[in-house]
Amino acid sequence: MLPRKRQVGGEVVVEEGEPDFANESPIKKLCTDESKGSDCKNTGNSNISSSNSSSSVKPPIMALGNGNSGDIDEDLHSRQLAVYGRETMRRLFASNILVSGMQGLGAEIAKNLVLAGVKSVTLHDEGVVELWDLSGNFFFTEDDIGKNRALACVQKLQELNNAVLISTLTTQLTKEKLSDFQAVVFTDISLDKAIEFDDYCHNHQPPISFIKTEVRGLFGSVFCDFGPEFTVLDVDGEDPHTGIVASISNDNPAMISCVDDERLEFQDGDLVLFTEVHGMTELNDGKPRKIKNARPYSFTIEQDTTNYAGYEKGGIVTQVKQPKVLKFKPLREAVKEPGDFLLIDFSKFDRPPLLHLAFQALDKFISELGRFPVAGSEDDATKFISLVTSINDGSADGRLEEIDQKILRHFAFGARAVLNPMAAMFGGIVGQEVVKACSAKFHPLFQFFYFDSVESLPTEALDPSDLKPLNSRYDAQISVFGAKLQQKLEDSKVFTVGSGALGCEFLKNLALMGVACGQEGKLTITDDDVIEKSNLSRQFLFRDWNIGQAKSTVAATAAALINSRINIEALQNRASPETENVFDDTFWENLDVVINALDNVNARLYIDQRCLYFQKPLLESGTLGAKCNTQMVIPHLTENYGASRDPPEKQAPMCTVHSFPHNIDHCLTWARSEFEGLLEKVPAEVNAYLTNPSEYTTAMKNAGDAQARNNLESVIECLDKERCETFQDCITWARLKFEDYFSNRVKQLTYTFPEDATTSSGTPFWSAPKRFPRPLVFSVDDLSHLQFVLAASILRAETFNIAIPDWIKSTQKFADAVNNVMVPEFQPKKDVKIVIDEKATNILPASIDDAAVINELVMKLEKCREQLPPAFKMNPIQFEKDDDTNYHMDVIAGFANMRARNYSIPEVDKLKAKFIAGRIIPAIATSTALATGLVCLELYKVLAGEHKIEDYRNTFANLALPLFSMAEPVPPKVIKHQDMSWTVWDRWIIKDNPTLKQLLNWLKEKGLNAYSISYGSCLLYNSMFPKHRERMDKHMVDLARDVAKAELPPYRNHFDVVVACEDDEDNDIDIPQISIYFK
Repeated sequence: MLPRKRQVGGEVVVEEGEPDFANESPIKKLCTDESKGSDCKNTGNSNISSSNSSSSVKPPIMALGNGNSGDIDEDLHSRQLAVYGRETMRRLFASNILVSGMQGLGAEIAKNLVLAGVKSVTLHDEGVVELWDLSGNFFFTEDDIGKNRALACVQKLQELNNAVLISTLTTQLTKEKLSDFQAVVFTDISLDKAIEFDDYCHNHQPPISFIKTEVRGLFGSVFCDFGPEFTVLDVDGEDPHTGIVASISNDNPAMISCVDDERLEFQDGDLVLFTEVHGMTELNDGKPRKIKNARPYSFTIEQDTTNYAGYEKGGIVTQVKQPKVLKFKPLREAVKEPGDFLLIDFSKFDRPPLLHLAFQALDKFISELGRFPVAGSEDDATKFISLVTSINDGSADGRLEEIDQKILRHFAFGARAVLNPMAAMFGGIVGQEVVKACSAKFHPLFQFFYFDSVESLPTEALDPSDLKPLNSRYDAQISVFGAKLQQKLEDSKVFTVGSGALGCEFLKNLALMGVACGQEGKLTITDDDVIEKSNLSRQFLFRDWNIGQAKSTVAATAAALINSRINIEALQNRASPETENVFDDTFWENLDVVINALDNVNARLYIDQRCLYFQKPLLESGTLGAKCNTQMVIPHLTENYGASRDPPEKQAPMCTVHSFPHNIDHCLTWARSEFEGLLEKVPAEVNAYLTNPSEYTTAMKNAGDAQARNNLESVIECLDKERCETFQDCITWARLKFEDYFSNRVKQLTYTFPEDATTSSGTPFWSAPKRFPRPLVFSVDDLSHLQFVLAASILRAETFNIAIPDWIKSTQKFADAVNNVMVPEFQPKKDVKIVIDEKATNILPASIDDAAVINELVMKLEKCREQLPPAFKMNPIQFEKDDDTNYHMDVIAGFANMRARNYSIPEVDKLKAKFIAGRIIPAIATSTALATGLVCLELYKVLAGEHKIEDYRNTFANLALPLFSMAEPVPPKVIKHQDMSWTVWDRWIIKDNPTLKQLLNWLKEKGLNAYSISYGSCLLYNSMFPKHRERMDKHMVDLARDVAKAELPPYRNHFDVVVACEDDEDNDIDIPQISIYFK
């Protein structure tokens, strides 16, 4: 019988309408008969009787599986919450924004704000849609021509997020109307009107954040004024830096040394707090102290500790993030005294002051002539340059000595065009500035920002006649790049890998640019993923009714709605070695460019190798929260993506995770591992055994190691004493797991290593970073204890296909069920081995008698199987982080927080636990838009051709700071031999199905003596082996098939070999891969 709580008289009392614990599952119980009596204890709260007459009413716990916080849809915004946090999101949800000017730039800004989830967005535009606008605004179609721009955007914008109120203003805007908003953005406004509106916003109480931004051809600008005094609450969005104290000196100033497992990130001037310091407890007073002389593992503080008590042990030091007050100048003053410009490209350090003049001159040109300069008009360019010169000459301070007329000429020619890549880029930047204005999260632009990409222009001089409009949707783009490049864009063959957040932005950009929209063009997109709810906050081509559908198919359909001329094929294949029959040689050879929109390094490396092999340009990008980067991989000009890699992330030692955690990340890593072991791996192992018992046991016997023994023990435990037949069994299992993990194991650990234990060298065993743990005492009055047991019980029931009873919705009834579990007393054992070696990679102790034990376990397992019902199978649970109703994160967060409580580590809520355990990549729409805009500016260069390496740009940006760092790519390493040279991009090709002798002679003619030829891992030829000389007259393809057993599919007409060579002086020469064509 299941151990149950008894009343004094020894009778089991079951209240009417409650579960009858006495009659559940008499066959298999989790606490066996042998463990009853004096060895079992009842851990229920003694003042709760089963009659419930005097018990207090407990709060419901069934909201547990649906962990949304009510005001924020965490399923939708989880990736954004990982960047901003709840408080910032709540401020956004209360913000009303005006976006004035609904050409391409206004549409991109509005899109990013609606995805972010502000309270309302009001669109203002008095103009109507023209054919010209279709190359910049992805909401417009030919059917919208003649309609008001704002009205034409409303419906499609609303589809992105129904929680945002979207309205329009189509008449002249008055400054008084601005008081309805927390932030206003103007994308198409005269300087005089902007000054008038900004004065009103600057002096308003409270101030209204004002942003003026423009995109003119390949030039763009942003101006921000957030009021006389704007407080930034969090300047960078990073978590506060921490360190674990190892020692503190009694000195003036005091020297603090920290453990050397991680470098400190503190800087001079940082303020820090001390906690948990033993001995020198004076530092635990909650007073921030300033850091000086910051070093990788130590620092000093401005504090005299000479008379403090001596440091003993422990201590956590944590950075205190300080708010920053910014004093913005109004536009009226800032335009005359702009201050320092944000430098983004060191090759253009003199460009921002020139563009500051150029945008003022353009405003003057339009006010005088009532129109933009005409593309290709030398008269208009001359007039524009004279206006720049006049403004410069009238500048009292900051007058430029030289005016670059070539740059200004490009500015004038493209001034009317709103190019999609520029709109996407600036839409990301400005969208982020609005978020900063509304939330005080991240440092704003202060105050002017200028950017240009004149390198994107074709290298050959453009004929003015090539810039004239053709009455097409691409006329704006043609006015900048010319009709010849437009035709190249339309006829290009592009492969986009991935259709998630980056992929959606790329498809939108490519459709607006006209890429693959000609008769010869084709865009292939592939993604093997399906749409989830969490995608909708960034992947804006998807709608809620698309959830569960293939990403690539839905994205391709949406791209065709943006531009019906696009020739696009959507595939659901993962680009990998397994799909090279789909993406075969012919496919790759026909491509013009590859655009990566991937989310993992391994996939990127594979595509990089394919592009390297087929010598195709690869445009690479990635995002992480507010950060993004782009990398251009251009054949023979730049290094490839895989040439340089980030160092691998530091992994916590296995013993730290299992026995000595000192931060919540360790607890969550352990929690996920335990979740997967208990609920996925063991049930899957059970099924593997039951599917084919003889094959499984034979495999275990053949392995004969500690892992095989552990697998068998886990299966037996699951099918024997831990097998569940009723939901009460599942409760018992969960309650006993709580006792095992959070009490018994801790008692054993502290028994083996007491608090005063020392190492072999005499130092305290429990010294930093180790934290001494304390066992938990279970109580149904602790809601977190009860929540863990509930969630674990439900998932355990799932694995055994046991129905979940309705009565668990009652907290009291569930608590009573938990109280009925009898928990055996625990006695620590001597000589228990606990791994403390940080270099150990396996916690399973090996034993010389593993094989004998395995034989016994196999026999025991057979007996267990005989007791199972017919066709018994378990239901393994795969961890799914994005479903808040499935109890997965409840169990993992419970595991982690109970363990954190053992070790006095600060606990986290379920959302934070989801970010860490679910390995969620923080993501926001703004950085994605910025990255794709920058990549598409590079795409112009790639498809135009003839550009030099100095024309290309790799970029790293952090919108939080804000920081933009642009530089030309790194060239590939060059290897030289005699009069030849080559790089990683070169692949030597030998055709006509050569023999081994012909290949060796071909290399000999190049002054190279081949001594080894291999195909894959198989050696086809080595000069040291006399027998290999017999292969001289064999064709290389026959050697590959006969010796290496190569299976060359019908679509493959060549294979590759790696050849090791020496020169005539016996120096090794690293030569390119050799491709041998046999048909």
